[in-house]
Amino acid sequence: MGLAKWCLVLCAAVCAPVAWGLPTFDEVRRAHQPSEVLVLSREGEVLQRLRTDASVRRGQWVALPEVSAALRQAMLLSEDRRFYEHSGVDWRAASAAAWGNLWNTRTRGASTLTMQLAGLLDDDWRQGPGGRSVAQKLGQTVAAQVLDRRWRKDQILEAYLNLVPFRGEVVGIDALARTLFGKAAHGLDAQEAALAAALVRAPNARVAQVAQRACGVWREMQVAPARTGRAPSVAAQAADCTALEMLAHAALQRRAWPASEGVAPHAARRALAQAQQGGVSPGAQLRTTLSAPLQRFAVQSLTQHLRELQGRQVEDGAVLVLDNASGEVLAWVGSSGALSGAAEVDGVLALRQPGSTLKPFLYAQALAERRLTAASLVEDSPAQIATPGGLYIPQNYDRQFKGWVSVRTALAASLNVPAVRTLVMVSPDAFYRQLQALGLPLRESAGYYGYSLALGSAELPLLPLTNAYRALANGGRHSPVAPLLRAERPVRPAFTRAVDEGAAWIVGDILADPLARARTFGTDSVLATRSWAAVKTGTSKDMRDNWAIGWSSRYTVGVWVGNASGAPMHEVSGTSGAAPIWAALMAHLHARSPSRAPAAPAALVRLPVHFGAGPGAEVPLEAARTEWFVAGTQQALFAINNVADGAYLTGAKGQFGLDSEVMGAVRIVAPAPGSIVALDPDIPPQHQRVHFMASPASAPGLRWRMDGKPLGRGAQVAWLPWPGRHVVQLTDARGRVLDELRIEVRGAGVARR
Repeated sequence: MGLAKWCLVLCAAVCAPVAWGLPTFDEVRRAHQPSEVLVLSREGEVLQRLRTDASVRRGQWVALPEVSAALRQAMLLSEDRRFYEHSGVDWRAASAAAWGNLWNTRTRGASTLTMQLAGLLDDDWRQGPGGRSVAQKLGQTVAAQVLDRRWRKDQILEAYLNLVPFRGEVVGIDALARTLFGKAAHGLDAQEAALAAALVRAPNARVAQVAQRACGVWREMQVAPARTGRAPSVAAQAADCTALEMLAHAALQRRAWPASEGVAPHAARRALAQAQQGGVSPGAQLRTTLSAPLQRFAVQSLTQHLRELQGRQVEDGAVLVLDNASGEVLAWVGSSGALSGAAEVDGVLALRQPGSTLKPFLYAQALAERRLTAASLVEDSPAQIATPGGLYIPQNYDRQFKGWVSVRTALAASLNVPAVRTLVMVSPDAFYRQLQALGLPLRESAGYYGYSLALGSAELPLLPLTNAYRALANGGRHSPVAPLLRAERPVRPAFTRAVDEGAAWIVGDILADPLARARTFGTDSVLATRSWAAVKTGTSKDMRDNWAIGWSSRYTVGVWVGNASGAPMHEVSGTSGAAPIWAALMAHLHARSPSRAPAAPAALVRLPVHFGAGPGAEVPLEAARTEWFVAGTQQALFAINNVADGAYLTGAKGQFGLDSEVMGAVRIVAPAPGSIVALDPDIPPQHQRVHFMASPASAPGLRWRMDGKPLGRGAQVAWLPWPGRHVVQLTDARGRVLDELRIEVRGAGVARR
């Protein structure tokens, strides 16, 4: 045996153990790691593609039957015509290549698909910048024959198409099809297949060279059809090649495979983070709790409504839909996408001021503590609450006051002053603990927020706020939101009692009452759904945030509308901002199965109630109706017999002055001496007033002077505050000073509109 043959045998003997150590087809397929993660819906549909590997673009593993027949034909014609005939090595082609090299002539090359696959599976046989060495070629040859014996031909071709590098960072046919052509591998036509095959031989060649080679492959693909019919003319072939060159220029310049694409980018990132935090290998697919049809409808509804609000400086929004029973997230829309200037900000998790959306929890606490009933009368009138930092003067959304109203009306119509008076009864500390029990992440202490907590001065994300409403839907029972990753087996939520069951039910009954909300929203409001639903809107300071959160028998829906930058909206109210989106979602959710009102708990009492007339009037404050009560708080008549002196005054400790005994001496009862009034630059000055009150109110001839100048007459007078230190005097008709106090007004920058 000659020396050359001995060298070949020796190299083969050395390479054989390595070749026999090649993985199986199943091992290769399991080890395939796409550069993206597919986030799936609960139905198995792809909601989002998230790129997780920035070094390469590698798509999902594509089974051979899912690859277009044109691509398989083009690849075999270009790379390995006798693929189904040889045993891994095409000795005929190898002999032709050797003969060509001897005579310095160009040939097609002798590397088969199987040999190329061997190089892709083992770096030892992969071609370097200077080509393969003799040992590498021998090892690749042995490995190819081993692969051909251990793998089926269809497995070899399938693995090759999924592992072969194409152009730049693109690896595998799925990445190529989506990047260059914007479609799946099964949709590639003959010209696209020819272009893909041309890239294998020269992945980084100039476009003209790739197009020329693709044209040659495409012409060869026409030979088989021509055998059974008329072959294309030369002119037709030239025209098709021109079109193919145009396709090559367009395809090789596009990058139609962004880092993230789909309808749930923020939820997808949340699911991926949960998978990584839980020690779960994300792999290629993540099954979530999201519903694909609902997610698409939520995105469409948000986008459509924000387009309708163009011109009112509204560009962002967020939507969340929870399943009441399981706590699973069914829809998660974090932003308005292309309409937003900050599309990456997740509005479901961003901190925003909740406005009036905290009121249901406040009234539920007052009902549970038996401080109020749904029929109790509270006064919606100017109020000044003395605090260590000055006077807190709450205002209603429409800057108007409704007088004496029932709790049902105060909550449903979202009146601010009665809510603050209710918080005075409950106390900020107790309400703070109630909100914490509902899972709301308050960043500051109760003392920091003070009485403004009743009007939503804290900052909260949409996710825990919507879940707190879900607790009301579940009769006051709270449980955390279920993970976005769907568990293989259903996990029962761990409920804890956060709100009294009867109080939660009454609050839901109030928020579902269209007549109770008519004082503010009218009788034909968008909040009036076709089937039962309870809903509350909210607007934060200066119209920076607008909310609509509510629940039906099966779902809780939360919607936020605003600007991620915090810029105020223009003329966007509770019913024109988030409410239409909320209503559209509720109608979609219950299009086939109407929502039914929940049954009242056994502990509640239902009783007909009547209301007396207001002070100085003969008409009843509200129409008679049947009302629900926590057992032990029911009564049939609610009336105001007389208004106690000092009833408008509230002290720093939050207690109403309810002393009905007439004071012997005339004095100023509000504001408190030494009060510091802070002007709010976001409220127009014509809507900011300090109310001075004297007691007894029946005293005749009362006069008011501000810094020595006449201010007004009567027991009450309103004053437009002006920065500085001021002396306020109460006099009788003769000008004698009956009482005097000093106050200070701070804040010179009042915005005028």
